[in-house]
Amino acid sequence: MRGVVKEYGTRQARVRALDGVSTDFPAGSWTAVMGPSGSGKSTLLHCAAGLEVVTSGQVRIGELDITTSSDAELTALRRRQIGFVFQSFNLLGSLTAGQNVALPLKLAGVRVSAREVRDVLAGVGLADRIRHRPRELSGGQQQRVAIARAMVTRPAVLFADEPTGALDSKSARVVLDLLRDMVDSDGQTIVMVTHDPAVAASADQVVFLSDGRIVDRTAGLNAHGVAERLAALED
Repeated sequence: MRGVVKEYGTRQARVRALDGVSTDFPAGSWTAVMGPSGSGKSTLLHCAAGLEVVTSGQVRIGELDITTSSDAELTALRRRQIGFVFQSFNLLGSLTAGQNVALPLKLAGVRVSAREVRDVLAGVGLADRIRHRPRELSGGQQQRVAIARAMVTRPAVLFADEPTGALDSKSARVVLDLLRDMVDSDGQTIVMVTHDPAVAASADQVVFLSDGRIVDRTAGLNAHGVAERLAALED
């Protein structure tokens, strides 16, 4: 991201959610984004993922400048190179776990085999739940299905918006360990928004936002250290 500005509204009602953000998210690493409520965390994530169009500035994924991409190009990009995991899972209740995982490839017009779907679910420890519907799964299992769905296209970047926010502590730890393994073993790039210092401490680096600007960046802090940095911003 280079000099990214994102504004909403017009004239007197105009709000600047991102104010000249410039940052890199290194390939093969896990970045957590933190900040007080209203600091622009989710806006940053949505702009970085091409879900929202920036007002000015440049957003690149690899060599592709997505700020100049057409709607059709962005749609193709989101289906093939970007994975997104939400706090609320966003699984389709009428589909099985396997069908939910296969959905992105089907929407992209790509043939998907049962073995491929099973392998992706096996990667999140749920190969034996391939025929279960979301209502038959725990919250932690649903989030792991959502991660498998995001990963089935082998995206360049996985974006996660509060991926453990709806989970109990035990399920959250399973999901965090899974994300950590994806980075360490597979070289996956992850950009994650969270409000939880313990979750952020699992990442390789933490970027702190305040009033739409990056005000700090740290690496190697434990949960207590992250909490202290966040508290300083909220004072």
